[in-house]
Amino acid sequence: MKIAVVGATGLVGQEILRVLEEREVPFDELLLVASARSAGKKVSYKGKEYTVIGMQEAVDQAPDIALFSAGGGTSLEWAPKFAEAGTIVVDNSSAWRMDPTKKLVVPEVNGDVLRIDDRIIANPNCSTIQMVLPLKPLHAKYGIKRIVVSTYQSVTGTGKAAVDQMMNERAGTDGDMVYPYKIDMNVLPHIDVFQPNGYTKEEMKMINETKKIMGDDSIEVTSTCVRIPTMGGHSESVNIEFHKDFDLKELTNLMAEVPGVVIEDDPANNVYPMPLNSHGKDEVFIGRIRRDESQANTVNMWIVADNLRKGAATNAVQIAQYLMEHHLVY
Repeated sequence: MKIAVVGATGLVGQEILRVLEEREVPFDELLLVASARSAGKKVSYKGKEYTVIGMQEAVDQAPDIALFSAGGGTSLEWAPKFAEAGTIVVDNSSAWRMDPTKKLVVPEVNGDVLRIDDRIIANPNCSTIQMVLPLKPLHAKYGIKRIVVSTYQSVTGTGKAAVDQMMNERAGTDGDMVYPYKIDMNVLPHIDVFQPNGYTKEEMKMINETKKIMGDDSIEVTSTCVRIPTMGGHSESVNIEFHKDFDLKELTNLMAEVPGVVIEDDPANNVYPMPLNSHGKDEVFIGRIRRDESQANTVNMWIVADNLRKGAATNAVQIAQYLMEHHLVY
């Protein structure tokens, strides 16, 4: 088993290496891959120093699985080349997510769609992953009619340069501006590029990806995605309308049974999910679970997860593990 991490020097790439180590994913050979400007750098994994190699050299070595986190343009150019060499690509960018010929996978939700001939597999958007994780049993039991979601997303979702901007602002020093405005002591209702319909690309990702992962285009979704000056994870206020009524305790128990979901819902004792506590963890935390008293068959909840872990690196590694465990790698 030969695994490549493409984009190994970036935030998500580094997180993928941590997750591979923590989960003790078995492999015989590890290739650390990055752009030409990063080739030759040294990166440590389990106490061993690896030299970062370029893209073509990695393709020539035909890894069994390549975990991509190098941006959409790189993925569009290089994922097919890896696939042609026999590699299964698990891609973290948005490049392939809505391609009807590619699977968009959260293993706990729809891992069963994967087949042995899938060569490029898309990892969903971080905000989408944490929202859909608890939805499968709820949809099966009550039928989801509509989802209204507002996100509160960490600057880490934009990358290292955005974190640097926020820390420079806090220190009162000048630096490069990734966002069009200050992020510290501010909130930006603007993630990714605005579309002709007034939504941002990030908001449309949540809408379209949710339907694809759930395998049901009848689910109506609307979203507002907001960047806030935090690190550690993304938070979401989610309002879900069902076709059928529900018992709140039963609904909560259904979510609690989903692998990777942790219920933190004890408002009397100030217990609720926060990014401060989700940092570095793979679980998706859910709390503030309550009926929407303005509308029938509707529930409100608050969902928090580390966007670099389950929202990116962990989900990608879990896809690789699923492929191995179900003998879908050849």
